[in-house]
Amino acid sequence: MAGSDPVTDASSAPDTVKILIAGGFGVGKTTMVGSVSEIAPLRTEEPLTMAGLGIDDLDGIEEKRATTVALDFGRITISRELVLYLFGTPGQQRFWFMWNDLALGALGAVVLVDVRRPESSFAAIDFFERREIPFVVGVNGFHGKHPYPPEDIRDALAVPDHVQVLLCDARDRESCKGVLIALIDQLIASAVQA
Repeated sequence: MAGSDPVTDASSAPDTVKILIAGGFGVGKTTMVGSVSEIAPLRTEEPLTMAGLGIDDLDGIEEKRATTVALDFGRITISRELVLYLFGTPGQQRFWFMWNDLALGALGAVVLVDVRRPESSFAAIDFFERREIPFVVGVNGFHGKHPYPPEDIRDALAVPDHVQVLLCDARDRESCKGVLIALIDQLIASAVQA
């Protein structure tokens, strides 16, 4: 188009997709958003306090010192045509009321799982299944370890075969990118079949 301004020409703007990064308390959501985001991530972390004793379950994550109280936000450009906006959910049950608002407009989700505490991600899996929001499971290898193969984790979480279970490291950008690309591929395949 002659004389068109690429900055204001909507046909040249990339598609943007909202993706949630969800899971239980302390599974690595903030770390994943931060490691993969191309911008400085927005974080709403606050220090854990004595007020949370008896409320926040720190079994297996005793070293945790801060927690997300609203959301994490980051952005990653997958290609010139596709930009992902990442919204990390808070993990503690007392903040779950925000998940419905965060899920508005989301096309898909990554449910992060800590194999040391898989039960902490059951609620996230249930949330997306009930709302029919497509998701993949990212198994965060704490300290770089993945003691179980994906199929064993699938069985333990009782997720259906069409849900991908992927090993990842929330600290590693390329690992996280791989999980996000797998989710996008799944969303595209579902759209083509519809």
